[in-house]
Amino acid sequence: MNYLQLLQLAAPEAIVVVTALLVLTVGLITSQRAATPEVALKPDSPASATHPSATTTNSCLLIATLGLIAAIVAVVRLPLQASIAHGMLVISPLNSLFQIIALLLAFFTLFLVRAETFLPNKAEYIAMILLATVGLMLLVGSEELLMIFIGLELTGLSLYVLTAFAKMNRQSAEAGLKYFLFGSVASAFTLFGLSLIYGLTNTTVLSEIGARLATPPLPLLLVAGMIMTLIGFAFKIAAAPFHLWAPDAYQGAPISTAAFIASGSKVASFLVLGKILLKAFGNLPGSAAWHALGAGWQPIVAVLAALSIVVGNLTALAQKNVRRLLAYSAVAQGGYTLLGLIAGGPAGYSATLFYTTIYAVTLIGAFGVVGFVRQRTGGDDLSDFAGLRESSPLLATCMAIFMLSLAGLPPLAGFFGKFYLFKVTMSATPNNGLLWLVILALLGSLISLYYYLIVLKMIFVNESSAAIHPSSFQPFLPRLVVSLLAMFVLLLGILPQNLLARILATLS
Repeated sequence: MNYLQLLQLAAPEAIVVVTALLVLTVGLITSQRAATPEVALKPDSPASATHPSATTTNSCLLIATLGLIAAIVAVVRLPLQASIAHGMLVISPLNSLFQIIALLLAFFTLFLVRAETFLPNKAEYIAMILLATVGLMLLVGSEELLMIFIGLELTGLSLYVLTAFAKMNRQSAEAGLKYFLFGSVASAFTLFGLSLIYGLTNTTVLSEIGARLATPPLPLLLVAGMIMTLIGFAFKIAAAPFHLWAPDAYQGAPISTAAFIASGSKVASFLVLGKILLKAFGNLPGSAAWHALGAGWQPIVAVLAALSIVVGNLTALAQKNVRRLLAYSAVAQGGYTLLGLIAGGPAGYSATLFYTTIYAVTLIGAFGVVGFVRQRTGGDDLSDFAGLRESSPLLATCMAIFMLSLAGLPPLAGFFGKFYLFKVTMSATPNNGLLWLVILALLGSLISLYYYLIVLKMIFVNESSAAIHPSSFQPFLPRLVVSLLAMFVLLLGILPQNLLARILATLS
């Protein structure tokens, strides 16, 4: 394969990288112009609405959105099947579909950036979002351990910087440091685990690892490698007890960063974790059934899921900050999503991918509303949401859709996602062996309904002590995006078969 063919197959990633470099160039040029005395002498002039910083942000956002659209078109134009360098980059219907989903999540995230007026150097911030997106695309598109690790690190490093980007905010700097320290330890576990797997199988290709691990018994070093790898990915999906970074990161990071961590990073991590468990370790699942426990990765993942459901839901009950509440909710939601991987097979994997996709869309919308409230009140505690119904009925309705979908109430997408997950898990083993996990998940969903309804009570029942004018919810485009996301959550709950059938088709 020559370099031209390689570039054609890697065109989506190349387009996003070039877009990031172009955004950085535009930001540098315009910032130099903004530093001229003519601009600096008139900060309060009537032309402040067209201040170079606002012009720079608008130009960079336009370039970034056009680049993401071009990358989506490039993904659509890729061949159905292709492989580069023994699985380092694999083009398949599944990988292409989730590369498009990752690009769309980044696209929606960019619209939240426009509302964050306090962020410095927005061109660099937008470029870092694009570089994180490249990491997600490499992560999604690879079926080889080294490239998976590179994608994890590119995404992780970009998200660490994005979390601490509001450097004048102590919470942002502290969140970035905690995220970095926890992430570094998790990366060390992941790399050590992958090295053990490579040492025992002499290959880094997932399908070849699966073929070479087809016969038991398991070497102890392989068990250690499998556990270390699972620890690293448990950090990425914020599964308990490896979730301690999430509340601080969700609360301290800029709103758009928190939204991207909760959406794009989760989708890619679950997709890759499913590939590793079902392809590389597919012959060594063991059993998590209550009446027939067996050694393998399923009991480990079942423990992670159970802990996440219990810890996430119970801790969320005590939260007074909406972003921390969403963080602990994300821990519990990660536990639900793991049920599909425990169930295994195409049905279980499709349930996991479907649920993590609708969850990602819901979280971007919810964080969008949180961003508007923070812009209006200067905070994002529960009390700051009081009076939202009077000041912006549209945003209040959107937040109700997002919260009720997370709670799993019909006819929203979250209801069908949970129903499908639980159904697949129940039928995965004979004699309802995974019933204990489903019962635990149902109890967790019941508990979660309380704290989601607390948010809605503040919005629709409690009165705000301050007079708020609806015009404070500008700009228009982010509001439009939040509304579109709410419509998508509603429509996907009514007509889930479109996305679910597409995911199932890519797994067949």
